[in-house]
Amino acid sequence: MLFYGPPGTGKTTTALAIANQLFGPELYKSRVLELNASDDRGINVVRTKIKDFAAVAVSSGSRKGGYPCPPYKIIILDEADSMTEDAQNALRRTMETYSKVTRFFFICNYISRIIEPLASRCAKFRFKPLSQEIMSSRIQYICQEEGLILDPDALSTLSSISQGDLRRAITYLQGAARLFGSSISSADLISVSGVIPQDIVRSLYQSCKSGQFELANKEVEYIIAEGYPVSQMLSQLFDLIVEAEDASDEQKAKICKRIAEADKRLIDGADEYLQLMDVASNTMRALCNMTQEFSYD
Repeated sequence: MLFYGPPGTGKTTTALAIANQLFGPELYKSRVLELNASDDRGINVVRTKIKDFAAVAVSSGSRKGGYPCPPYKIIILDEADSMTEDAQNALRRTMETYSKVTRFFFICNYISRIIEPLASRCAKFRFKPLSQEIMSSRIQYICQEEGLILDPDALSTLSSISQGDLRRAITYLQGAARLFGSSISSADLISVSGVIPQDIVRSLYQSCKSGQFELANKEVEYIIAEGYPVSQMLSQLFDLIVEAEDASDEQKAKICKRIAEADKRLIDGADEYLQLMDVASNTMRALCNMTQEFSYD
């Protein structure tokens, strides 16, 4: 089986749950080999540790309570997309040779990094980001067990800033509980998550919409002075632009193209102030249908 999808959506948990249900706690250690990114999983490990574990046959039997136990073992390779291509190629023969004795779980974030011969031998399961209903239900359960008080706004905020990643949501909740106590507000969660407050994003958008370059420049300077990451600002500004009802599709397309270019330049190491100023000035031009070129030193 090949489980792939974004982090924090339950891929590893699902694989471990299947293994536990098949073998139970008494046979789990002898029947399951789990390797993750912290282990060395180069070609030598595939040829020795994995091959030696896969080659040894096991008998079918019964677990405690009389439940049948399948006559094979399981190897779980977590974050398989970080394995080298040589190691993945070495696994192909092992999978075919010992398929009656050993089954494999491959878990990864990016299926494109798994070589096609390996992927074609697997049943593929895509894990989507968790829905807000599932996230809210689990977070409420955790709050109940831990004695935390989370108001409805904070619950909605936590679901949105974690973007379907339950692991990230739990980390934010844990950080907020440590810093602010058992009663947690929406502002507390935003402060520990590193997400830029939506008021600041809207303020930048409104300054661009006003057509006043000095006002937009002042907002950009404030964002830089406060130390907010510009890549995060571009991501949130993109979401705001897409959902904006006071801009045409053509205007949105021009702005989003500029945001994409600035994001690429930031990855290449460009200056944050200049890139945010470039996006702000071009957003202003697109929204106000300006034809003059903006320039700055």
